[in-house]
Amino acid sequence: MQSGRDRAYAYLRDQVLTSPASTGTFLNEGELASAIGVSRTPVREALLLLVSEGLIEMVPKRGAYVPPVSGRQIGELMDLRGVLERHAASRSITHGNAPVTEMTHALAEQETLAELSMSNSGLSDDASKRFIHWDGLFHQALIDSAGSELLSRTYAGLRARQLRVGLSALVEVAGRQHHVCGEHQAIVDALAAGDEGLAFTAIDDHLVVTTSILLRA
Repeated sequence: MQSGRDRAYAYLRDQVLTSPASTGTFLNEGELASAIGVSRTPVREALLLLVSEGLIEMVPKRGAYVPPVSGRQIGELMDLRGVLERHAASRSITHGNAPVTEMTHALAEQETLAELSMSNSGLSDDASKRFIHWDGLFHQALIDSAGSELLSRTYAGLRARQLRVGLSALVEVAGRQHHVCGEHQAIVDALAAGDEGLAFTAIDDHLVVTTSILLRA
């Protein structure tokens, strides 16, 4: 069973921080406690965890502030992702255990949501978060295939930041979901072919496009 702090942390990470409306605002501990169904103490503990991760700032006499993600932070995040994903791709190809099945499953779920987006002229907030959830599983499967517990934990630790910027990228460009699926398919195809150079190119192309969209936002 999740502790109150863990419930509060998950709610803040997945619901509050991913909402564009929260950027530039101060969070109310009492309102959050009521929404989550816990006391203020676990909310405060969760906020302090997010402060340690650089996602929230504590302002004296004002409380918890949600700062915008800077261009430098976006660039650093994408650079780190590229290093980790290229390393994982190289290891998985070398050892012949590229997670093509797992990544294809995640991609299929994203394609279903992308089709829903076309039918409904866009995705709801909940469907957008599901799309980003499967996006995270797609990339985490690649990272996990490297067989390094430290590498997997490091990448998983980027989850909160990736949720924030991932949702931003989806809403900035019409039809971005379909483009993401195409970029993901290129990564899967390269891994399935065992072509390290092609895998590196596909990973880099995907991250470059995402970065350019975010920096324009």
